[in-house]
Amino acid sequence: MTTTTSTHLTTTTIATTEHQHPHPDHRILGLYMFLIAEGMIFVGLFVAYFTFRAVAPGMQGDLPKLELMLPGINTIILVSSSFVMNRGQSAIKKNDTKGLQFWFGLTALMGATFLVGQMYEYFHLEFGLKSSLFASTFYVLTGFHGLHVCFGLILTLGVLWRSRTPEHYSEHSHFGVEAAEIYWHFVDVIWILLFVILYLL
Repeated sequence: MTTTTSTHLTTTTIATTEHQHPHPDHRILGLYMFLIAEGMIFVGLFVAYFTFRAVAPGMQGDLPKLELMLPGINTIILVSSSFVMNRGQSAIKKNDTKGLQFWFGLTALMGATFLVGQMYEYFHLEFGLKSSLFASTFYVLTGFHGLHVCFGLILTLGVLWRSRTPEHYSEHSHFGVEAAEIYWHFVDVIWILLFVILYLL
């Protein structure tokens, strides 16, 4: 009897301890490691671009005059979408699923608008992929970023789809929402750097 009672108390103590000190969620850490790896790829592309500008024969003369209005509008849309998405995460932390759906839906619309704007710019540029060294680098950088926007858009739509299930996301369970937002912020920061490097410098 004493042994049984002691075992029960030990089990209860362990359970209580685990409740007070839950195992850390390493999923966010994994996401950050993935984004660091992706960021290093972009850093490599940035270094290559600046190297081409510094040492490639004729690179300076190959630099075309890029229009700023459409990319500028696109930049405002994408940067603003980060603040919109953050409203969605704030909503789910209050168990407001409808708010999450509204703000994430608006984010998805803004992301899609950005991609449409980028495609419009591609079709109206005066140079093609093989026109010059700058042109090739420009398309690689902006295209690779556009691919990341597409993936972020898929993540956002995935959150919207899963939010249709009652209580799938809640105040205490919203990893998918948080992961999508972190990724979207990463995409925004990369675009700001791209905009400055390609269009302003």
